[in-house]
Amino acid sequence: MTHLTIGSVIFPDLDQVDLTGPHEILSRLPDSTWRLYGPSLDPVTDMKGLRILPDAVLEDAPQLDVLHVPGGFGVDAAMRDPRLLDWLKRQAEGAQLVFTVCTGSLLLGATGLLRGRRATTHWASHHLLPLLGATPVDERVVEDGKFVTAAGVTSGFDGALHVAAKLRGSEAAQFIQLYMQYDPHPPFQAGNPRTAPAATRDQATAAFANVVAAREAVLRGLQLTG
Repeated sequence: MTHLTIGSVIFPDLDQVDLTGPHEILSRLPDSTWRLYGPSLDPVTDMKGLRILPDAVLEDAPQLDVLHVPGGFGVDAAMRDPRLLDWLKRQAEGAQLVFTVCTGSLLLGATGLLRGRRATTHWASHHLLPLLGATPVDERVVEDGKFVTAAGVTSGFDGALHVAAKLRGSEAAQFIQLYMQYDPHPPFQAGNPRTAPAATRDQATAAFANVVAAREAVLRGLQLTG
């Protein structure tokens, strides 16, 4: 069994579940190490104030076998950071597998690496994927070559189990799933725009409107579809 070097990138205003959900799974893969890489050694604060401490700065990361990219409101600023984009592109090109969660696919896509590929992201930004040259797919987990993209937030659990099965086999992935007792039975069917009540969907869409508009402006500025 070949040792796997797994790394997650962190940045201000990420969504911590996009990070910690997959960590719950990927950190338990047999014969692997998992590390956090940030812009500095200072703690990174997530969207709701949780402080997360990186293990090392970006430049100190070895070539990763598995690159994990979370999302969150902070992707808008991250997509305008040449240092981060250059690091992501180099790591992704050399990685065995690249895994994004939520709007982490937009951040990865800002490097140009999702051009011509199928991908998914959070439902509120799903329609923006063509601005990156990607083909949007309305699924919870989408695989295209070595790129695995998961939809919004909790989809990271499903995506990480998919990745775990690819890397270490379905038995290892199922063992981790049972350890976690990942057997969701939500009290409401409101976790997807297709099944949520219309009033709830409209309220959530309105709440995201300004964020999505600003994000669209950033993506159009990247000019990745020309």
